[in-house]
Order: sequence, then C-alpha cells, then structure tokens
Amino acid sequence: MPADLHVIPPSPDSVRSARFEALVLPCLDAAYNLARWLARDDADAQDVVQEAMLRALRYFDSFHGGDARVWLLAIVRNSFYTLRTKTPQGSLHQSLDEDTHALVDEGPSPETLTLLAVDVGTLQLALERLPSPLREVLVLRELEECSYKEIAAITEQKIGTVMSRLARARERLKAELIHHPREVRRHDV
Repeated sequence: MPADLHVIPPSPDSVRSARFEALVLPCLDAAYNLARWLARDDADAQDVVQEAMLRALRYFDSFHGGDARVWLLAIVRNSFYTLRTKTPQGSLHQSLDEDTHALVDEGPSPETLTLLAVDVGTLQLALERLPSPLREVLVLRELEECSYKEIAAITEQKIGTVMSRLARARERLKAELIHHPREVRRHDV
C-alpha cells in the first residue's frame, strides 16, 4: 500500500525571500560601491547599505520587475541622503555652483588624463574632492556602468539633467587632476 505523501507548498514568505535573494543580493557589491563613494567612509557606507537592504527587504513587494540593480541603487542613494540629513557633516554639504563649474574644454578629456594617470589613488582622491551630486553621477556612469536612463531613474532626475551633470562632473574631475600636476606627471607616457 503506497504511503500518502502530502506535498506542502512553499510558504509565501519563503518564495519572497528566495526571490529577494536571487534578484537583490547579487547587486550588493554595486550598492556598497555607490554608498562608499557617496559617504566617503567605509563604516558609513556599511551603515548606508545596511539601511538600504532593510528598506529593500521591507518594500520588496513594491518591486514589480525591471532592473533590480537600478531599484536597489536608487534605495541606496535615498538612504544615504536620508541618513545624511539626520547626521550632517560639513564636508558633505558642498553646494553645486553651476557658474563655477561651467563647461569649458581647454585640453585633454578626463578619459585621456585618466589613461595618463595610472595611479588609481590620484584618481580616487580627485573623485573624492568632487561635490556629492557630481561624484554620484560619475560613479554611476563610469564605475557602475549605468545608462543615462538608469541614472535618471536612480537619481530621480531628467535625462538632460543627468547628461549635463555628467558633463560638469567630467570637467570638474579634469580640473581636479590638472590641479595636482605633480601626481599626474610622474605617469606621463
């Protein structure tokens, strides 16, 4: 006589957890990378990512498909700015003066300077000196390889704003690299 096997269907919570793990956890490195560049501190970045992951888990039911990485990066960005307003730090409140950061092309592009400056530390220091709005679009575009559309979704900005901010960020990065020529010259080709 065959045994009556009762198949217990998986609980909704276990299905939800498995879906979260499959979609969101692979994006954890990108989340930390963005948080690190925004916060400029490993411990603060870990706090931001922890808060973002809690929010992502809490509101995972509101994710209805699409790119989980973009969704998570938007949560990381929002978590950073929320936590920053709770604990303000002087260096994080640099304003973006559009007149100071005008677009003027007088020499090699930031990409060319980057190729000449093999020293990653120099590039990281220059990137850290950028105001937060400029740094975040550069990190999202150049390090996380997000499209303009994805950056617009993450930052809740129009694509035109993203494009102009990215252009200003590249110009400012160029100026930061030129401002410290001794560090760049030692790697001239």
